This record gives sequence, structure tokens and C-alpha cells, in this order.
Amino acid sequence: MALIPLQYRIDGPRHAPVVLLVPPFGTTMSVWEPQMPELTRDLQVLRVNHRGHGSSPAPAGPCTVADLALDLLGVLEDRGFSRVSAVGAGLGSALLVWIAANSPRSLDRLALLAAAPRTPAVHRWDRIASRVREVGLESVAADVVRPWFTPDMAEDRPEVVARFTEDFGRLDPGGFASVCDAVAKLDQRHLAAEVRVPTLVASAAHDPLLPPGHGRRLADGLPDARFEVVPGAAHLLGVERADRVNELLLEHIVR
Repeated sequence: MALIPLQYRIDGPRHAPVVLLVPPFGTTMSVWEPQMPELTRDLQVLRVNHRGHGSSPAPAGPCTVADLALDLLGVLEDRGFSRVSAVGAGLGSALLVWIAANSPRSLDRLALLAAAPRTPAVHRWDRIASRVREVGLESVAADVVRPWFTPDMAEDRPEVVARFTEDFGRLDPGGFASVCDAVAKLDQRHLAAEVRVPTLVASAAHDPLLPPGHGRRLADGLPDARFEVVPGAAHLLGVERADRVNELLLEHIVR
């Protein structure tokens, strides 16, 4: 499949080192807003939107993790960024693992949030994709968004949960379904040993999609990895516990 020209945005000091932020699927680059004040002090921050997310064009058919990762490499090439640090969340982490294994000179340091070496079979993202194609995004919105935040977050900051739910509803249905196809088949256990850059793996203590055991297994398979559990958060730990996640990212990425 041909590369998709992804929507992207760059913030921060023009000549500073670059960090690429890759969001979870189902969200857009705005998911990184809680990290921006801290990261843009010392870094150029490059944010992207996946295929069919935000203003990025939707694919014509199913896609793979390799297709989505090559989209990211296309952005780096377009901007002339030969080597960057990168932070991924959810699917974004998987794309960075693929790049680190297949284009190792592209990446300097990695931080992987809510990551796993493979998609648990019980998730059945293939069924989610089918429902979206048949009925639309609204039919899966509650199932997709619910695991992103803890019940406390939904009670204490309902406006944040509502905003992410609304943003999800604006995605291109076909584009989201195509990304679901890629996630459903994700298995990177064979790639982990090929990742040769220093890597931080951080899991949320209350993530119902990918509990900390998944992140620990990924970290155990990486040659140079540090594993952390972030308390008080579900899948979107960078939003719910931005304070702790920012501490970890600054410690690992900004040197």
C-alpha cells in the first residue's frame, strides 16, 4: 500500500533536538497536550495523526502495522529529520518498535506507553472493525473509549472524557476500521530483540486494555529497557497522570 501523507505539527525551539509523539489509535495529536508545556522547553516536538484521524487521509482499504510505521518514516523524511527520539502510546508504541527494528538509524531513544508485544486475542479488534463498517463509529464509541480512563477520572473530570469521546466520533470510520485491522494482527514478540535503543516502557496500573503485565513482558524482551508502572491511571495514562508521565519522559528523553 502507498504511503499516506500524514497531518503533522511541529512546536518548540527550531534548532532543538526532535522528539516524535505518536498517539494511540482512536485519538488525535491533541492527546499529547498535557506533555507539550514540558517537552517544548528543550525539544522540537513533532506530532502526527494516523490515517483517517484528524486531517490525515483515510486509506482505501485494510492496512498493516508496517504501512502505518512507514507513514511515520515518510514524515521524518519529508522534514529532513534523520534521527529522532520518539514517544508512542498504544498502537503508536507498536509502530515505533517496528521502526526501531527495521530502520534502527532513525531513532535515538524510545518511550513506550501502554504498550504490549502483541494484541491479546480477547480484544477482537476485527469485530470492532466489522461493526464500524456495518453500523458506524457510534456503535463502538462506548466500548472503545471506556477503557481510556478510570472511573475516578470520569467522575472528577467528565469534560475531559466527553472531549475525547467527541473527538473519537469525528474520525473517518473507514480509516479507524483499517487501523483496527492492523491492531488485530499485531504480534511483535519476534521484533523486540532487534530494538537496540534505550527504551522506557510505562504501563498504567489500572489499564483494562493492557494491564502492566503486558508492558513488563515487552520490556523483558527488549535489550535495553526500563519498566515503570504509573498509578492512578487507565489506558490514556499521559492524560490522566500527566504529572508522573512527564517526569518519566523528561528523565528519559531530555538529556
